[in-house]
Amino acid sequence: MVKTAILCIFLFGAHVLNSAHLLIPMDESQKNHLKSYGLAFWLLKQNQEVQWLLNYQGGSFMFAYSEAAEKECKVRGITYETITDGSANAILTEIQNPAANMNAVKLLNAPKIAVYSPKTKQPWDDAVTLVLTYAEIPYDVVFDDEVLGGKLLEYDWLHLHHEDFTGQFGKFYSSYHSAPWYVAEVEEAETMAKKHGYASARELKRAVVFKIRDFMLGGGFLFAMCSATDTYDIAMAAAETDICESMFDGTPADSRAQEKLDYEKCIAFKDFTLIEDPMYYEFSNIDVDPVQRRVKEEEDLFTLFDYSAKWDLIPSILCQNHTRTIKGFMGQTTAYRSQLVRSDVLVMGENALLNEARYIHGELGKGTWTFFGGHDPEDYQHFVGEPPTDLNLHPNSPGYRLILNNILFPSAQKAKQKT
Repeated sequence: MVKTAILCIFLFGAHVLNSAHLLIPMDESQKNHLKSYGLAFWLLKQNQEVQWLLNYQGGSFMFAYSEAAEKECKVRGITYETITDGSANAILTEIQNPAANMNAVKLLNAPKIAVYSPKTKQPWDDAVTLVLTYAEIPYDVVFDDEVLGGKLLEYDWLHLHHEDFTGQFGKFYSSYHSAPWYVAEVEEAETMAKKHGYASARELKRAVVFKIRDFMLGGGFLFAMCSATDTYDIAMAAAETDICESMFDGTPADSRAQEKLDYEKCIAFKDFTLIEDPMYYEFSNIDVDPVQRRVKEEEDLFTLFDYSAKWDLIPSILCQNHTRTIKGFMGQTTAYRSQLVRSDVLVMGENALLNEARYIHGELGKGTWTFFGGHDPEDYQHFVGEPPTDLNLHPNSPGYRLILNNILFPSAQKAKQKT
């Protein structure tokens, strides 16, 4: 029995020594893509280096073997393989082949994440907080107090909750102006504005968007979805004029608001036209009006572009997936009219037949930003008050993978700078 025990210990030790790496495949064989990103983040928090293998089996992760990491894979329900040093080196050799559209990027540290959101919002009100929670990636909630107080300097990555930065409270007035949640939201915003010395929520949000701009200029990474995307640019363009009617800020809108827009302040869009009717549920013609869109849910798709992983590193990272075709989904801002996207912006996902951009990226100063149209990648038409999406039912969601690519992106960028 003693000899048998010794033999078992020897065989186990030989197995560990011969299986020096763990490979997390991210192709169709992966049981839980979303939690795989959480595992990568957990490893970075443990100061363990992770290799992100771009375009190798859907953007796989590879790292040094440890019992703790293997246990985490099992607990989280993640598909993994134990491989030898030789196998790991063979994968890297294959990736380094100039003819192979693949690359290996080192992830060295976990980015510090903030979500700009009212403290009264529930995590499931937003796709990003929903997937961060599911993937077990920690984040802090910040709002106007923290942004105006300079707290963004403490973070690497900022997500904008489905905010309306124009000060029009989402243009929900016609349908929900008497709803308790709407009344509470308006009261909260107006109280916050007075606290910081502003006459209205519009002026408060104007100050916030400039602080967010400074965050990017200094090297921050911004990610936003739905109405936070186009209203950010609209607020910047309208920084010097009042586009809000009296039910929003107590004063009538400037009758010349449209001609006074300064598109040079925008980061993503150009030459757009405001929807000035306060009763109409659209901010501008940046968003494709759902009434005019006329596309069936099963036909509502967009395609990710295929980039060179060796030469176009940033878009390659942001588009890692196990499929190039992504299901479309609606939101207050669903899709961007392609002709209104600035020429210096990179369109990474589009529906060419409908002339829509869905997933776009750009740079500002030392930082970058990514905008993603729609509300929830697994809830085609999300309505106010609907229950949260259960991501246990969508562990392989391609749309949610795009969000998580952005989460790890700052780590890849910092690693690139150090090497």
